[in-house]
Formats: sequence, C-alpha cells, structure tokens
Amino acid sequence: MITNDPAAMPARPLADISRRGLFTLAGASAALAASPTIARSFGSGFTHGVASGEPGSESVMLWTRYVGEQDLYLAFEVSETPDFTAVVAEGSARASAETDWCGKAWADGLRADRWYFYRFVAPDGTMSDTGRTRTLPEGPTDRFKLAVFSCSNFGFGWFNAYAHAAEAGDCDLALHLGDYIYEYGAETYPSNSQANPARGLNPASEIVALADYRLRYATYRTDPDLRRLHQILPVISVWDDHESANDSWKDGAQNHQPETEGEWAVRKAAAKRVYREWMPVSDEPYAAYDIGDLATLFRLDTRLEGREEQFSLAKVLDGATTPEAAAAVLTGFRDGAWADPDRQLLGAAQEQWLGEGLAASKSRGVTWQVLVQQVLMGNLKTPPSIIGAISDDMPEFVRQRLLGAALASSVGLPANMDAWDGYPAARERLLKASLDADANLVVLAGDTHNGWAFELGMDGAKAGVEFGVPGVTSPGLENSLPAVAPQDFARSLVQTNEGLKWADTSQRGYMAVELTPARAVTEYRFVESIKTRSTRLAGTKRVESAAGSHSLEI
Repeated sequence: MITNDPAAMPARPLADISRRGLFTLAGASAALAASPTIARSFGSGFTHGVASGEPGSESVMLWTRYVGEQDLYLAFEVSETPDFTAVVAEGSARASAETDWCGKAWADGLRADRWYFYRFVAPDGTMSDTGRTRTLPEGPTDRFKLAVFSCSNFGFGWFNAYAHAAEAGDCDLALHLGDYIYEYGAETYPSNSQANPARGLNPASEIVALADYRLRYATYRTDPDLRRLHQILPVISVWDDHESANDSWKDGAQNHQPETEGEWAVRKAAAKRVYREWMPVSDEPYAAYDIGDLATLFRLDTRLEGREEQFSLAKVLDGATTPEAAAAVLTGFRDGAWADPDRQLLGAAQEQWLGEGLAASKSRGVTWQVLVQQVLMGNLKTPPSIIGAISDDMPEFVRQRLLGAALASSVGLPANMDAWDGYPAARERLLKASLDADANLVVLAGDTHNGWAFELGMDGAKAGVEFGVPGVTSPGLENSLPAVAPQDFARSLVQTNEGLKWADTSQRGYMAVELTPARAVTEYRFVESIKTRSTRLAGTKRVESAAGSHSLEI
C-alpha cells in the first residue's frame, strides 16, 4: 500500500539531520536559520533522481529529492522486479525545506544478497526515477566487487569514471573515498585555463555558508553520470577535506580564514549537515559493514572526527637559509614533534573501535578486513632527484613545495603531512592492532589523485596492502611536474620507497576491487579523457594480493 501518512514513517531513526548540537556553537543558530534554501533553482517535484546507501543484509537507505510547496511525505516501494509487481517493502520519507527537500528512509525486512528496484511516489502520484540497489550477503560468500572512486572536481571535466562503471555493470557496490565535491570558487581550482568550459560551477564563489554548500551539491548532482551511478548502485561514502575545506582537521582548515569566513565550527557544521542531507549516509561518523564471511568494510573518518592539525614543512623550514640549517631543522622535527607517540589522526574513540572491530571480524572467520578511508597510509618520500626538475618557470609555491619535499626526503621524512605519513605514531598503532588481530588488512585510499599499490609493514613485519585510487577528474602529480615524463617519475618513486610497488601519477579513473576467499584483485581503470563525455578506457592495470600474504603481485 502506498501511503502519505506520517504515522507510516519507519520506526528506525532516519539519517536526516538533527539540529541537536548545532545550536550549542556560538553564532551557529543565526547563521543556519538565515541561510536561504536553493530549492527552486532546479525546479519543483523530483529534481535529482534517486540514490541508495548504507547497505546491510536486511536493509538499505533510500534517498531522493522532491521540492514541494510545503513539507510532505513521499511513499517508497521496493520490489524484486522492475515492474513493481512484487513489492516487498514500503514506507515513507519526509521532504522539507529544513533538509533542502532531500528525503531519506530505511527500507527494512529485505533478503540478504539480493538486487532490488525502488521508487518514490509523491502525494499527487508523480513517480521518481526507478533505482536499483542491493543488500549485502550473509554467510559463505564466493566473490564481491567494489567500484572505488575519489576526487571528483566538477570544473576539471566530465565524470567519465562514473560513466564507465555504470556501463560496465560488473560491480556490486560503489565506494566514494572523499572529495565528492570541491569547495573552491570558479577560476581557483581549476584555474580559468584548466577549467572545462562546459562545466559551469554554482555558486561561482567559494562555498562557506549552508546555502552555498547546498547549491554546490545540487550542481554536482546534475551530472548525468553521477546521477546514473547513484541510480544503479548502492554507495558507501566518506567525506574528505574538500567537502568542508582544503586540509581540514577537527578544529580548522588550511582553506578557512576565520577573520573573513567566520567560525570554523559553524562552517564545519554546515558542511556536515549538507553532506548528510544530499548523500544516502547515516549520521554515524564511522561504521562497519559485513559482506558475509568474505570481508568487513570499516568506514572511517580520518578528517573531522579526531584529526590533529597537520604539520607544514614550509613552517618547519621557515628561517632556515642554508641547506645545512634546513637539514638540522628537519632532523630535529623528525625526532621530535613528527614522532610524537600521542599524536592522533582517528581520535582515541575511533581508534579503539577500529582495533576491536578488526579483532572481532577476524574472530568470526571473516577473510578480509578492508579500510574504506580517505588518505594514503603507505610511506612515501620524494625522490631526491626531483631537485633537478625544479625550474624558474614554475610558480613560486610549487618550487618551494618541491624543494621542501626533496630536503625532507634527505633526512628520511615524507612530504605529504596531510596523509598518514604526517601521523606516524597513529599509523603504527593501527598496524599493530591489525597484526595483533592477525587481520588480512586491505587499505583503500583516495585524496592524492594518483594510483598507488603499497605493501604495508611495521618493524620488519608485513602488515597489509594498500590500493590508492586515481582521481575521477582531479589532476595528478603530472600537473606539478610537466617537465618530467610521468613514467620516469613513477619509476623513481618506486625505487625510492621500499613499500611502494607500483604507481601511476598521470591518469584519471577508478578501481574495481574484486574480493574472493583466496585473493583481492584490483583493476585500475584509466579513462581516455575527461575533456569530453566518453566511456572509453585508455588502459588498465591489474594488481593482486593472496589472502594471508600481505604482499602484492604486480
């Protein structure tokens, strides 16, 4: 039965955004209450398709957006057939101005390891697009394939990685590891010369306020390939920094200036609120998902939950005017602040939860323990030879960044202090917990825009493997080093870093990760172009790991 009765709402709590806690922040109440809705910028009725997420063995979260004249309830139906002759679950979702007309609901009582079709019905009988979703398996599971994405900057070009994954149709679940949107204004990143003229950005300014974030998500979700991906696959997603501001941490961000952009707490609350409005995600900052006895996926927050502020090599080197002085300063930093044993990336509560979860998963006989998270875990130092590629033609900030990275490498320091490399004690604690649990650890990482394959180790012991996904559209290291052949730079990275077994620093795309009881197989799929819409691939790369080996086969 289709109903518009509020009493028919599922008893299970929805993931629409509670204002509890928001108004305890100084100034937040006024800022949020004053933010206008962008609802009618995209018409009325169903405006942005459908989506699903948070899959379990018996439930899945459903999402849509419906702009009405007043708050309303949308009925939903879940069926085993696309003609909806076999409806197996139904309920309703509330759409209102308070949530930017985004409605979410749990569909419960489903059967494990099944594909389903779903749709929403408005009070006037109007129907949404028909979506497809699935539940996770229970018990013995032979295989499961994940489509993994990260770093999708609207302005740089078309989301052809999404398009290829939808067309290939060989994955069971999509994972987005963050940077689903970018906060920058037009002509910033991308610059005017880099931007694809067919990809106009709204709003044109940097997004700071609640209404800004809403309009940016609404703009991204007009992309036909992103909309299609959401329509046909459930998605588990995590935010990284650009969903709020570049290089964010729990109490600030590199790209947030309080003197002109207000309190960070207000901006962070707005960013989190809109993410949870527009995405089929729960309000839990971290969560676990069991794929039968094959894998446990641990969705982590390495960004806003417990992260301490990133170190800056530029600040460390400030005032060092000679190579000798720089080496001395960097050595002191390496042996001091960088090695602080109490430094946090996840935060104590999440770190404890993850350690216990790894042990519990392994004790249940689950084969793979998979971290669905944002930033690179493998140790990555810059090849010292990079100094030869630094030229006067480079922008000054690029020259200084490369020079600092090369100097850091000379004393054994990594360059990317925003990754796990900037939090070595936190990384050691995690890897120790994994080794103590005898876990088959697979780390999935985004953030860098490049493709990576690492073997992870601690104190000489193999601890797991890591697959880093290239960006959907965001440019890789080739953007900073145009004078260096990408294959040469990738080769020098592998030669410089013991754990790094393969890298690609110049192509965009995504990963298809297939898990079986015997192997984890990742296929890096590189799109031919992002300048025009296309599903053609430029090539693929296959990397495998045997269960229990903590090693890669390239």
